[in-house]
Amino acid sequence: GPFVAVNCGAFAESLLESELFGHEKGAFTGAFKRHPGAFERADGGTLFLDEIGIAPKSVQMRLLRALEQREIIRVGGADSVRVNVRVVSATNRNLDDLVTAGQFLGDLLYRLRVVMIRVPPLRERPDDIQPLAEHFIERACNEHGRHVESVDPGYMDALRANAWPGNVRELRNAVEAS
Repeated sequence: GPFVAVNCGAFAESLLESELFGHEKGAFTGAFKRHPGAFERADGGTLFLDEIGIAPKSVQMRLLRALEQREIIRVGGADSVRVNVRVVSATNRNLDDLVTAGQFLGDLLYRLRVVMIRVPPLRERPDDIQPLAEHFIERACNEHGRHVESVDPGYMDALRANAWPGNVRELRNAVEAS
């Protein structure tokens, strides 16, 4: 089925609701036609919610309802729309701590945590740095029409020596900038 990805940190609260659940014509200024949200676009497939720990409480409540009832209501709508979606989420925040602080709904965490895969930070898996760096070099070469014959071993040593607090994104940016 379809794969739809939504970065929950990339939208203002009202826009995130519209992006996830869709909206009806006239629901707000600029809503000139019905817009199917990510849940509808992912129907029969997978919805990836990136940075779920940033989602505002109002969106969390609507997400919980969508996961429990397998239906959504578009912004400005009254009718329920059935959806069959597998939800995968990711965050770099500790959701247990956010639940304790009252910033994340415990019930939503339990619904999302059916299968949990913890990916350790890059600093805990230094053996991944060189293959990732080689991948990013190849990708940058392809994007910019360049060719790299070889990489100085000292460069890879320097990459492995870094703690990479920004994880893979920071590594990718560092490689692309070199």
